[in-house]
Amino acid sequence: MSLPETIEIVPTRVPVGCKVSVPGSKSITNRALILAALGDGRTVLRGALWSEDTQIMVDALRKLGFEVLVEPDPAQYSNRTITVRGLNGWIPAGGTPAAPLELFVGNAGTAARFLAAFVCLGKGVYKLVGTERMHQRPQKGLFNALRQLGYRVEPAPGDKLPALIYGSGPLATPTPCIVDITESSQFASALLLCANTGKWLVNVVGENPDESPYVAMTKAMIERFPKLGGEFVIEPDSSSGSYFWAAGIISHPEYINTWTSHSIEILAKHPERVFPVVVEGWPFESEWQIDSKFPMVLMRLFRPDIFGIDPQKNLVTISRKSDLGDSIMTAIVVASFAQQPTLFEDLGRLRLQECERVLALRTELSKCGVVVVESGDTLQIEPSRVHGAEIETYNDHRMAMCFSILGLRVANMRIRNPNCVRKTFPDFFQKLAAQPPQGLGVKILDGNTRSQIELDRLLAS
Repeated sequence: MSLPETIEIVPTRVPVGCKVSVPGSKSITNRALILAALGDGRTVLRGALWSEDTQIMVDALRKLGFEVLVEPDPAQYSNRTITVRGLNGWIPAGGTPAAPLELFVGNAGTAARFLAAFVCLGKGVYKLVGTERMHQRPQKGLFNALRQLGYRVEPAPGDKLPALIYGSGPLATPTPCIVDITESSQFASALLLCANTGKWLVNVVGENPDESPYVAMTKAMIERFPKLGGEFVIEPDSSSGSYFWAAGIISHPEYINTWTSHSIEILAKHPERVFPVVVEGWPFESEWQIDSKFPMVLMRLFRPDIFGIDPQKNLVTISRKSDLGDSIMTAIVVASFAQQPTLFEDLGRLRLQECERVLALRTELSKCGVVVVESGDTLQIEPSRVHGAEIETYNDHRMAMCFSILGLRVANMRIRNPNCVRKTFPDFFQKLAAQPPQGLGVKILDGNTRSQIELDRLLAS
């Protein structure tokens, strides 16, 4: 049974000491699935996310002829142990011009971009199709690079999906291409994942290519991934964990006043001394996930002074390029509780994701009484008197989860289409409602009947 059309979050002062687990990283899982398929032998992926986006990737690999075994993970509902039998760069299945092999990518940017490059290594014709929103999202930088390598790509107008891709296999000799990541770093990651097999020499240009955290993640994974089969462990998803770090602080703002420079020093080793709620297995030392910095950035948002920033003289700024990835949305939503204005910058890519996220954030925060100033690709959030509202989620999982956290402190926060969290975190609302210390003990109501929803009905489907 799916969640109701609308739910209401009841404000809750969550207990101190909760330690919540979150599912595996979507970004790492979908990269690992491609690398495992390109490898030689069986690779076991432990802690792999099992959500809409990763299921789409698994379904596509199976349709391409790969053997993929999916087994439950008893420690985490939204994780699986996934075993992929890699075929050393060979892709078994392919279609014809008259009957292309169709692969559905949903609204999963990783699946759409990674599979577009991957099927070039096959022999045959492939058709990539997705949701209406995915057909609006950019692909041009990737398609241009594939054409430079000699592959035939026939997209919809504007270099969008749906697209026909004519796979002709790996190249005979190493061949260079240039990929512009101004619109999405996934263009580069898609090419890099397949570069060794395809004999592609990938040159990345555009928006700070040397500093792109997601390109760096891809390169590091390629270097460390077991190419001849073996085992690979997926880190917990840092962006999914951001909601729980934020939940603790907006529920217990008194913690903010206890923070000192010493808190910064001990955070990684003793997070329970710094935050009232912690995320189990948090990858503080992660080299791959920029959002692993979220607890530290949250401290800078609420206590810039302990970082040597005088908010009376300098505007506190948080960047989508250098500070945070997707978890910047969580920071934006809770920033109205800070003591000073905060400028969130470099948000251009948010406009091209599951929805036009900059517009969506401004619109929905304004409904809640938050003073938001949009200028170019920035949002400035002012300290505000926040009130509840009915939140349109735009079928965007992160909009639903961010504003649900706001509801822990603000009454009458209603979330429309909560089922959209199935994209990356199907049991998110169960984690909120589960009894402490594994959950936060939050009461969640049916938006129509105003009756409390039982725990087993809080799974998104």
